[in-house]
Amino acid sequence: MSTATDRRVPDDQVVPGDTSTPPGGRSGRDALSEMSHPHRARALKDVVARVVMWAAFALAMVPLVWILGTVVAKGFHMLTTATWWTGNQRNVNSDDFGGGARHAIEGTLQMVGFTALIAVPIGILTAVYLVEYGRGRLARAISFTVDILSGVPSIVAALFIYAVWVTAFGFSRSGFAAALALVLLMIPVIVRSTEEMLKLVPNELREASYALGVPKWATVVKIVLRTAFSGIVTGVLLGIARVMGETAPLLILAPYTKNFQRDLFNGNFPTLPMMINQDRGDFALATAAERMWGAALTLILLVLLLNVIGRVIAHFGAVKK
Repeated sequence: MSTATDRRVPDDQVVPGDTSTPPGGRSGRDALSEMSHPHRARALKDVVARVVMWAAFALAMVPLVWILGTVVAKGFHMLTTATWWTGNQRNVNSDDFGGGARHAIEGTLQMVGFTALIAVPIGILTAVYLVEYGRGRLARAISFTVDILSGVPSIVAALFIYAVWVTAFGFSRSGFAAALALVLLMIPVIVRSTEEMLKLVPNELREASYALGVPKWATVVKIVLRTAFSGIVTGVLLGIARVMGETAPLLILAPYTKNFQRDLFNGNFPTLPMMINQDRGDFALATAAERMWGAALTLILLVLLLNVIGRVIAHFGAVKK
């Protein structure tokens, strides 16, 4: 029985299959129209967001493509000469054409390799401690120290090593002293990136391992680190890219030499950033400018090559699903 205020259509008057007048008194066309308004608004917002995102991406790519294009256009022809990969700059004056960069390539790889040999274990172990074991004041102090090192300019790190290594201890400037400064710059990058990768490992994996009676150190080594291996390699590559092009520590701690020098602990040391800086002083000379652009392109290719190698290692070393 319906009352005067009940405006719903009685059940006996509803025609089966008739959707023109749905419950509530609105026609099907009006209901669909009202439902379409929110969808239109969301679609419009989605289009605007996509346009803004791609515009920002294109804007960010402009200086990158400009720099890469300039370096390749002005330095590629130097890399096509055989002497560039086999010779050095000994007895080559600023106005002389030619010369090689093998001494600087070997020096850069040696210095970066030595830096990574020190910084990578320290950075990874520090991140493991902060994520898996660190509690209390010591963990907070370490995390605070890493944050400070992340914002330290490279020249400040170089001056600190100079004050300790050269002034206080009395050792001479060398490639090893510059590597110590690069270690200070590389450690915080590795710590923060590794820490984030370890946090992404699901706790269920740890709990399952503990439930089987596996010790915590074995769980960290065999499960947590293996699961985050790909991300850890990425963090190491970021750290290497961070220090490979640094010039301030080399200017203060490792004077440049045009000869081959494989002794990291004594004498001047050749590196690509210092080779670029050496020829930059004679940029007005076409021969010096060509060597400068060639050294810059060589440095970019080295960073690219190390990234490719790291990606391959991470791909084959990652846990298979």
